[in-house]
Amino acid sequence: MEISKIKKLVPIIAVLAVFAVTTVIFLFVRNNEVVMEGPQGSIAAGETNSAKWGIVYPVHWDSYQANLGNSENPSHFATKPYMEVIYAGTGFAAEFNEPRGHVYTIEDVRSIDPARQKSGASCFTCKSTQVPETIEKYGDQYYLMTFDEIKDQITEPIGCLDCHDPETMALRISRPALKEALERQGRDLNKITHQEMRSLVCAQCHVTYYFEPGTKKVTFPWDNGVSAREIMTYYDEKGFTEWAHPIAGSNLVKARHAEYETFMGSTHQSAGLACADCHMPYTMSGNTKISSHVWQSPLNNIEQSCTNCHRNGIEWLTNRVETIQTQVKDSQDLAGTAVVEAINELKTARESSGVDQAKLQEAMALHREAQWYLDYVMVTNGYGFHNPTETLNNLNTAIDKAHRAIAKAREARGAKAIDQ
Repeated sequence: MEISKIKKLVPIIAVLAVFAVTTVIFLFVRNNEVVMEGPQGSIAAGETNSAKWGIVYPVHWDSYQANLGNSENPSHFATKPYMEVIYAGTGFAAEFNEPRGHVYTIEDVRSIDPARQKSGASCFTCKSTQVPETIEKYGDQYYLMTFDEIKDQITEPIGCLDCHDPETMALRISRPALKEALERQGRDLNKITHQEMRSLVCAQCHVTYYFEPGTKKVTFPWDNGVSAREIMTYYDEKGFTEWAHPIAGSNLVKARHAEYETFMGSTHQSAGLACADCHMPYTMSGNTKISSHVWQSPLNNIEQSCTNCHRNGIEWLTNRVETIQTQVKDSQDLAGTAVVEAINELKTARESSGVDQAKLQEAMALHREAQWYLDYVMVTNGYGFHNPTETLNNLNTAIDKAHRAIAKAREARGAKAIDQ
């Protein structure tokens, strides 16, 4: 080929080469572009069936469906046998199982021991997307309805409508008890930040509560604050008692899964994190990025949940969590043993002749506090990891109050401190 022709072809070849490379890069980037899943249709207002949301958000739906894999719910009594004595006089003494995936809420609540159904319709309050519309239908009468009166009306488990507006996908609070608790605190619900909402949607259910005397309305005892001490003060100021322990005779209150309250003031919360940052981290499905809707321990996907902030390595992080949880479990077992001993000592004192009633009442009041602080930790998931400092402080308080109850009960019956 003549040199002149070659010279003429060089620019053309160069242009074609640049075009080819550009095309390859364009196609590669385009096909590997990270996108957030957008809606593939619309969702009806008030849609309680999460499967219909899944048609519009299929990748999120696949994530939600993965909760079916969390199907184990062993008895708490297997690892905490002292619970049965502590909960004597309540339905929890008959049955108390570990929680499992949110998709099983209706199945689980329908199968609970009949001894636990006395709370009536309120048992369903945190279990279904249909609850808000049911409360709207019946008003406050809902809380007075029996378990059997409501059980056939509620069929959908926890799902999308519990936390999201179907039109905008904005996070929302759907449960009256949380709205009312925040309003009593003076909070303006219209000024809550998106980051706060990423915890508050969880706080609709992962909290402690009680049934208001007379109305049986689900109420959050947060008027004084959300710590175990502040909630105990709230109950004492109201003179509220949930049940009298049949062995100890003490007037007691029951703590419920206080995840949100325990998280508040923790290292992670103080750093600006929300529940969703650790329990619903961003994950990839192909090139689609979503917030995981598999509600589980962050240890199950530690790279997505923890390593964005922590650079210590997975092994270090895992060991750190295990150390905290082991310490908490050990202290919890000590507290459980001490509270059971207080219960037994109160029984002995009550059955003794000539017992000092004033000192006996002091001992019962100490038992009330000891059991509250223990229960507050015992029923909360994570074995203290949500707030190790506060958790261990609560267990230390429980141990101290229990031993003081033991000493005071012995004093009430005229026994020496070393008398067993």
